[in-house]
Amino acid sequence: MGYLEHIKICNNFREDDKIPFILDDRQVGWIREDFEEYLIKSSVFQKKENFITIDPKYKTFKERTEALDIFAKKAYKDRITNIYMKEPYPVIEEITSKPLSLADRSISTLLGLTSFGQHLNGYVKTKDGMKMWIARRSYTKGYEAGKLDHLVAGGLPYGVGLRENLQKECYEEAGMDLKTAMKAKSTGFISYRHEYTLGGKRDIIYCYDLQLPPDFIPKCTDGEVEEFYLMDIKEVADIVKRGREFKQNCNLVIIDFLIRHGYIKDEDKDYLKIAGGLIS
Repeated sequence: MGYLEHIKICNNFREDDKIPFILDDRQVGWIREDFEEYLIKSSVFQKKENFITIDPKYKTFKERTEALDIFAKKAYKDRITNIYMKEPYPVIEEITSKPLSLADRSISTLLGLTSFGQHLNGYVKTKDGMKMWIARRSYTKGYEAGKLDHLVAGGLPYGVGLRENLQKECYEEAGMDLKTAMKAKSTGFISYRHEYTLGGKRDIIYCYDLQLPPDFIPKCTDGEVEEFYLMDIKEVADIVKRGREFKQNCNLVIIDFLIRHGYIKDEDKDYLKIAGGLIS
């Protein structure tokens, strides 16, 4: 398959089947045409010319947030979405923009909102070389069930600090104590624009590296992991390169790790395309 193919798969977003989601004359998302009628019938949204917006009767940040929360619960009840998450995401034009509203994470894809998450590369240096802790997602987890995953990864709700959220995820997903989690080093971010079942959106993933002690053993506390593996980093790289065993966005975060730690070198074929493709 190759590293570049994973970048192409993650960046398969298309605009030709979508309608802009506009709020206060700013584009904050994309809505797929086949969901237009459902949104309009909800009474929360209106169609204006060639775009969709929130009904003007919802004027304030609070009113819009409450209306979108009601819609999120309705979408779950009507089985448009398969979960209501109680995790607010910002409704924004640009990643540095002030939010115009909040929306539950469960409808972020339906509305094509920019979404944020965090992934942590947990690795160990041994006499046999570098190894990385890899999780296997629960077989009962709806999205990409049973796929290989990072030791720690999760969404970033609005209003929760980066460090606070990362530490929470470290405990929930790997049983990691606060002292260990605080040693994680921020290494930047990757981004991509992907098509999902309910629509397409831009995802931004904050990336972290954490060198773990040899005696660290992860323990999942939230039931989302089947088991953990301590893999040689070259095995991890080979799994990414040859197929689709990992949850899709994990491939990009691991590719970023491999570049930064010298496992993908600047003389490698397609190096510039691979490195440049991690930000979209």
